[in-house]
Amino acid sequence: MNDGTDYTPSIDDNLLDISDKELLNLYETSGIAKCEILIQELDLATDLDISLILEIHRTAFSELYSWAGKWRNIEVQVGKLSPPHPSQVPALMYQFADDINYRLKRVEEKQGIAELLTYLHHRFVWIHPFNNGNGRTARLLLNAAAMLKGFEPIKLYHREGEARTKYIGSFEKGRSGRYACTY
Repeated sequence: MNDGTDYTPSIDDNLLDISDKELLNLYETSGIAKCEILIQELDLATDLDISLILEIHRTAFSELYSWAGKWRNIEVQVGKLSPPHPSQVPALMYQFADDINYRLKRVEEKQGIAELLTYLHHRFVWIHPFNNGNGRTARLLLNAAAMLKGFEPIKLYHREGEARTKYIGSFEKGRSGRYACTY
């Protein structure tokens, strides 16, 4: 029985017609690495605005996918998560960016920053703004926010095992607004 914690990558139609999952993962990893460099080079006064969010997604995935850097235009079901209708995505993302930047400018203590980073990750994944790559983009944005507040990048993702179950379980806590110590 799938409880929503399985990592089951599928091969999306891609611009290079790659059908080998390992090769596809290598290309995607290369795109993520480019984003990590982009994030490390951000000015500390940078806002996590819509143009940056789209740029991160485009940088990560444009070599492979035509949907890179474009809002989701399909309805999706992700495990137990039912993201908002695609027509709501642009407005929700503008609200998200405004909210995150407002909070980033006001939070200073470590616990508040940790809760904000958890909120950022949960809210982004809940909106699920892109056809694919949302978790990876959420983690990249989380790391951008962490680094803007003076922290090192945070490793959150696990493909399988108990750590994966805890990672997915943290979203259940986030749904109820509990962002402290969710993972």
